[in-house]
Amino acid sequence: MKGVVLAGGLGTRLYPLTKITNKHLLPVYNRPMITYPVECLVKAGVTDILVVTGGNNPGDFLRLLGNGREFGVDHINYAYQEGEGGIADALSLAEAHANKGPICVVLGDNIIEKNIKDAVDSYRSQGSGAKILLKEVPDPTRFGVPALEGEKVLYILEKPSNPPSSFAVTGIYMFDSQVFDFIKGLTPSERGELEITDVNNLYINQGAMTWSMLDGWWTDAGTFDSLLKASNLVAQGGANKI
Repeated sequence: MKGVVLAGGLGTRLYPLTKITNKHLLPVYNRPMITYPVECLVKAGVTDILVVTGGNNPGDFLRLLGNGREFGVDHINYAYQEGEGGIADALSLAEAHANKGPICVVLGDNIIEKNIKDAVDSYRSQGSGAKILLKEVPDPTRFGVPALEGEKVLYILEKPSNPPSSFAVTGIYMFDSQVFDFIKGLTPSERGELEITDVNNLYINQGAMTWSMLDGWWTDAGTFDSLLKASNLVAQGGANKI
């Protein structure tokens, strides 16, 4: 399995901090944000990684991560997303990297307490389709929210005003190679982006989606409040150093 870290976009919700650097290079406590999703993959045994960057500072990712060895990565590649086409648009740049094999995708602003090794191992045994990781949150209207029936995912709604559950779809996904065909068939949403929720719902419609519950705390770091929350959680000792 290969890894993909999605760190594109313009980070407008964190302006003016993002006027001078990419959001994913901002500090979360004592190190740059991008190092946390890289660590997440490495701890799960995924060490061949593509980093999809964007904005005005793509060279800074190379300066920081280099060949990846400092962070436990065996092989690292970089791709560049132009503009803000959405998560699925950024993921489409990983098709050659995936080389028809399975991928584990982590959004570049996701910070977790523990690790996803059990979920990755479970997906390897699954063999095909997709897997998402869920976490119960107090504010599900901010996220993609699944409707569940036992172990089955019925559908996912993006930022719903009336959430069908109290769970958020975290920014950690596992897909087989069919994901790239799904992306090619998408049409942009009302906000002009290719939505990862639409991709997940295509897998659900095929009966090819499973889910696991994420252990420990989880937060994104894409707003001022969540960036502060992430830094405080890490400072309290909730995330290990690489």
